[in-house]
Amino acid sequence: MIKMKPLAICSLTLAAASSLFGQAGGGFAVEEASISDIQNAIRAGQTSCKQVVQMYIDRAKAYNGVCTELVTKDGMSIPESTGMVRAGAPIQYPTKTVPASTVFPNLDQYVGPPIELGKMITSVSDPKVKLQYGWRVGIPEAGQLNALETLNIRGERSITCKGDFDRAPSAGPLPAGAPAACEEFRKLPDALERAAELDKQYGQNPDLAKLPMYCAVFNLKDWYDAKDMRGTGGNDVTFAMDVPKVDSPDIAVLREKGAIIYAISAASNVTGAQSAGLNKAASTFPETDLQYAPWSGQTCNPYDTTRIPRGTSNGSGVAVSANLTTCGICEQTWASCKGPASRNNVVNLLTTKGVLMDGGITGKNAGDRAGIHCKSVADAALVLDAMKGFKSDDIYTAIPKGIIPKEPYTSFLVPDAKVPDKPLKGMRIAIAREFMVKHTKNDVAISDQINEEIKTVLRDKLGATVVESVDPMYQDDPAIPNLTYTFEDAMAEILPHAMPEYFWKKTATGELEFAVPGWDVKTTEYAVALSLHKAPLSPKINLRSIAHGFTNLSSVLLSDQYLAARGDARVKDWASWVANATFKTEEEKAQALNAAANHDPRPKAGTISYLEMQSVMRMIILKVMYENKIDVFVNPEQTTTPYLLGGAPEPEVNSRGTQSCCQEFTALIGGPEADVPAGYVTTSVDPKYTLTKDKKKYIPVTGDVETKLPHPMPISMMFWAGPGYDTDVIKAASAYEAATHHRVPPPSFGPLATHQ
Repeated sequence: MIKMKPLAICSLTLAAASSLFGQAGGGFAVEEASISDIQNAIRAGQTSCKQVVQMYIDRAKAYNGVCTELVTKDGMSIPESTGMVRAGAPIQYPTKTVPASTVFPNLDQYVGPPIELGKMITSVSDPKVKLQYGWRVGIPEAGQLNALETLNIRGERSITCKGDFDRAPSAGPLPAGAPAACEEFRKLPDALERAAELDKQYGQNPDLAKLPMYCAVFNLKDWYDAKDMRGTGGNDVTFAMDVPKVDSPDIAVLREKGAIIYAISAASNVTGAQSAGLNKAASTFPETDLQYAPWSGQTCNPYDTTRIPRGTSNGSGVAVSANLTTCGICEQTWASCKGPASRNNVVNLLTTKGVLMDGGITGKNAGDRAGIHCKSVADAALVLDAMKGFKSDDIYTAIPKGIIPKEPYTSFLVPDAKVPDKPLKGMRIAIAREFMVKHTKNDVAISDQINEEIKTVLRDKLGATVVESVDPMYQDDPAIPNLTYTFEDAMAEILPHAMPEYFWKKTATGELEFAVPGWDVKTTEYAVALSLHKAPLSPKINLRSIAHGFTNLSSVLLSDQYLAARGDARVKDWASWVANATFKTEEEKAQALNAAANHDPRPKAGTISYLEMQSVMRMIILKVMYENKIDVFVNPEQTTTPYLLGGAPEPEVNSRGTQSCCQEFTALIGGPEADVPAGYVTTSVDPKYTLTKDKKKYIPVTGDVETKLPHPMPISMMFWAGPGYDTDVIKAASAYEAATHHRVPPPSFGPLATHQ
């Protein structure tokens, strides 16, 4: 059975919920507390650091259970089973299942490969633990979120050293049979013990100059290492010692500056390496956005537990949104930080690549980077100031000195009191219309709402000068001036000079992808004419399409580098990882086996290097910014309402991805980005699955019926710019937040009765 929430407030309006979250019963409460709120309460004697951590643990006990049920052939009940221990007790799995015919229409006619339906399996990491496997859907009004994978609590923070094998040194010797590694591991304090150490050392007078993160309680995406918690990239894999020896670079800095490294958040698992080869397995999952890990399971959206939280960093975004932690450290390759921020109503802050650490574990490449999830831009900037800078164990932090300003990032924040002064006066903000095209009915509400926010808040209320790019699929707004130098102008000048091979790209059927009538786009003649604006650029090239199809180094290389440095006695490289792991699907396992046989570290032959294209795209963006005197770009983070978890995603159309309008593009340039709550939508046109004519495949199709959502769903404004414009992004994002304060916490996960 599912443990229900102790305080039911599902029926409250957003306004009422906001009021309730502001009540603390005369004492301090962690709900909606900022970093400064926590520190001020400690200094005022209203609470202690240990009490703060305990309040978060109490919320995990109440809200961090399973929120999904399996999709099975017949929908029959399954036996009761339990999972890993969290917050003092094993999690309980639901016995109810959902018949597959409710997700897949005309299932009796389907003759394709087997669908990986839901079932319970036994963990390879811990035979006493059961795991949900395969297809699943969100439980309506679940009261649970499954956002935190591992809590830093003695006895449950490691499977290798679980229970009495993590006994405190003061409790006497370890029991017989304890792995040798546990003797050193148990000397590390857990989150409560660390908080007690801080209380003993500082009492009500923490040194905030030395410890700016004092008692801020963090979750980390399970793509980063913490030296005192299980770290397997979300995978069910049997390391000889499942806790890494050292923290990831910026995690160590956070710890040094007073943060409580409290939990590993659930995330889609690190697949490390995937490749084609001799091992074959039919694709068993229809296209979907089930982003979960074999070990931690699926996270649910706190505003509606039947809908997706989105992105591989979903646990981090959900944990911050539902006040299970103060802030989180996420990771983004395409949209893994921005998606969980926008879908779950929190702030995401990404920096110019290298200001913060890389993507963690196997994500050490030109595209991956760490991001910050907090409930406000101010908190995110405070965290950024604590973490920024060069780390000798992270090659990507070796960036030009001038990119990081001498002043703190927090000095560029716009406070509420400055809103009447039109603080963005003199700033030029460009709307990227390419990311506001209404491809389907489901795009209309969000695109139109963000358009009004830009004009009424950024322009009219805050004083910014607003201009716009032009897209043939978006009606030009006569009230807003257009860019005088376009993205297409920059692409025409820069691509032929810096990357002529881009025009040699072919479609899956072998045709030139960017052919232009009357020209041979592979020739010098075309390159010269295009660069001089005497030949046309293919209309297929735009901001939505230009970021597709580039390759990084082999992920086998990255996996093996990480594992070699980790030095585990059993899992030493990708091949031994594969031999000791559970995979989400047979297809994923086959790809991993093929990758293990690949010993060539180079990118795939004949492809365009991601790092090269990143340099080219930076030139394009910065030239547009200089030519038009642009400080910041703005657009919706996404234009689709979160679809049903386990249901069909919105199909890709016109180079608009299924997860985000602009996920690959903004990731590719490696520039700064802030995603800020921008309001709510109340209706949705949900996509659905349909069976193909040959009955061999289910494909997602755009919906045609608008329905009223049972709960308002959050949307997000995205601020971004070229590399080095971090301070402008922070200024614009914080001003917008100060003028609107759109965030309202999820009503179904309010304060606990015991905390009032």
